Amino acid sequence: MDEQTTKDITRENFKSLLKQHGLKATPQRLAVHEAMLRLGHASADMVTEDIISNEGTSVTVASVYNILTSLAGLGIYHHRMSSNNKMYFDVNTFSHAHIYDCENHTYKDVIDEELTEFVEKYFSRKRFKGYKIEGIDIQLVARPAKRHKRIR
Repeated sequence: MDEQTTKDITRENFKSLLKQHGLKATPQRLAVHEAMLRLGHASADMVTEDIISNEGTSVTVASVYNILTSLAGLGIYHHRMSSNNKMYFDVNTFSHAHIYDCENHTYKDVIDEELTEFVEKYFSRKRFKGYKIEGIDIQLVARPAKRHKRIR
């Protein structure tokens, strides 16, 4: 996909996109996409839970995982592995960084065009013997900041 965010893809556009890739717009795929639009970054467990609670549709984690994996393989979503060994999927497929909360296992987008341009420009000049760089994935690992108590 281009610089368009998946969040910009309407239900009808999503159906057309599936058709372009030879996939049917099944109720399960549509439910997964709607859940991902609500969640932004999510594991198959989270998407399944969202579908069941918001749409009342019965789906299994395995079928949701398979759908998410196939959509990521087509470039409709991106995926990343967390430190708790769960695959998380991202609806935003444009170049951006992430903050990964290693305590709560959540991701937050960091949209910073200056940072992205700087890193891409820097690495476009670098060569790594035996490798061709296909993309850059910036992930900042963090934990929630503890609030400082005010001294009275």
